[in-house]
Amino acid sequence: MNAPFAPPAVETAADTWTVAGRTFTSRLIVGTGKYKDYAQNAAAAEAAGAEIVTVAVRRVNLTDPSQPMLVDHVKPDRFTFLPNTAGCFTGEDAVRTLRLAREAGGWDLVKLEVLSNTAHLYPDMVETLRALDLLIKDGFQVMVYCTDDVVMCRRLEEAGAAAIMPAAAPIGSGLGLQNRVNIRLIVEQAKVPVLVDAGVGTPSDATLAMELGCDAVLMNTAIAEAKDPILMASAMKHAVIAGRQGYLAGRMARRMYADPSSPLAGLI
Repeated sequence: MNAPFAPPAVETAADTWTVAGRTFTSRLIVGTGKYKDYAQNAAAAEAAGAEIVTVAVRRVNLTDPSQPMLVDHVKPDRFTFLPNTAGCFTGEDAVRTLRLAREAGGWDLVKLEVLSNTAHLYPDMVETLRALDLLIKDGFQVMVYCTDDVVMCRRLEEAGAAAIMPAAAPIGSGLGLQNRVNIRLIVEQAKVPVLVDAGVGTPSDATLAMELGCDAVLMNTAIAEAKDPILMASAMKHAVIAGRQGYLAGRMARRMYADPSSPLAGLI
């Protein structure tokens, strides 16, 4: 009896991305806030296929063993921890917070966010640029959360940012990508990774970000506040993969008029 037909194996190079000398396969980064507990957080990170988790140093227990600790569930030997400065409104606060993170876990790849004290919590870009300079002088490798200002993103890169992370929309809003044009322009000019960070609400938002050429997507609330966070994490994983493959494949040209799939001439 003949063996069933199997198509030939196709070998493809691993589609990886690199930031600050570290190479990753997963292009989905997840947060560690708003989950009902650390166990659910860990399960969501696994379902997302994430390799990096971002950690709000001021809000997550990393050092007190008398209380539930993130590292007991989201294991540092399984995930790359990316400490962030959530809740910081000045450059000094951000630098102090990340120095504490480095002392606690030895982390030097960090995410900088210096927020404006407003309802929308968009980054204060003047303070962000100042804090970036302080952190680089202190030996950190800094991924920077920022607005989608094309010129400011270029200045962050010139100042030494390891990655540029423009917001899709206000933090935790779930509004999705509000400015496709600027995100695309940022991607085109950048020589470091570009990640959409904040404001993603649905898998289609994540797909769109990847179709625009972003290197990765970072999200927290979209997964943590879903009715089924584990299922949403899985959906986001596949959405990011689909968007990346769509970007690599190259979309068809847009046309003003119809172009039939079948020829109109020579019909029977």
